[in-house]
Amino acid sequence: NMDSTLHYIHNDSDLSTNSSFSPEEERKSKVQDVVPQALLDQYLSMTDPSRAQTVDTEIAKHCAYSLPGVALTLGRQNWHCLKDTYETLASDMQWKVRRTLAFSIHELAVILGDQLTAGDLVPVFNGFLKDLDEVRIGVLKHLHDFLKLLHLDKRREYLYQLQEFLVTDNSRNWRFRAELAEQLILLLDLYSARDVYDYLRPIAFSLCADKVSSVRWISYKLVSEMVKKLYMASTSTFVVDLMNELVEKFCRCHKWSGRQTFVFICQVKCLFVHLFG
Repeated sequence: NMDSTLHYIHNDSDLSTNSSFSPEEERKSKVQDVVPQALLDQYLSMTDPSRAQTVDTEIAKHCAYSLPGVALTLGRQNWHCLKDTYETLASDMQWKVRRTLAFSIHELAVILGDQLTAGDLVPVFNGFLKDLDEVRIGVLKHLHDFLKLLHLDKRREYLYQLQEFLVTDNSRNWRFRAELAEQLILLLDLYSARDVYDYLRPIAFSLCADKVSSVRWISYKLVSEMVKKLYMASTSTFVVDLMNELVEKFCRCHKWSGRQTFVFICQVKCLFVHLFG
């Protein structure tokens, strides 16, 4: 019986909180009418760090994995019931817990909508960007999926941070850079020609000179798509400047590997067909 369950929760003297709200106000902030309240309270209690030490060290990870499903079930109107729990998990000492949330933050953004995402998820997302590589890869793999949900002005703020993905804890982690190249291809549709030329172009050129061939091959596709993007723009100077830079950096390179890079870039998706076809 939902009424009796809610009555039980409101009169439960064992519940306490360290927030600025009174115990009664705190209990009301967690009340909803979608699922039995006792079931939700049991889920929320499992994120208590003390339980991870005394009951199961993996319990917080399992809660983090299930959180998008719980949020979907409750609906965005009941996000207030999960907000504190989400922030607790996002700051968990175990990187596996934070990694789990990083891989699903884009799904949670779809559930919550743009306003709640900007207010409650963006700060968490920014924290993940500065985390360990094991956590950062989660947001990187779905970078396009998350950024496309933000307003343009907020989305442009991340242009300044894309360069940071080139730096990893382990330089041998080439898959990190390969994933960055894949995401940049998708991000081309989210930004203007000027933004692509000013911010994405330097990263693309850096990836084209990567020591790992798998990263370079993806980067060739990135550059070819970038040329196509700039060619279709109303301002033609960007694509001309980009082509001149490609010729100067690679076509006229004194190393054969640089000249080979130019040939491969032209080969990918028939670059010159896009320009002169």
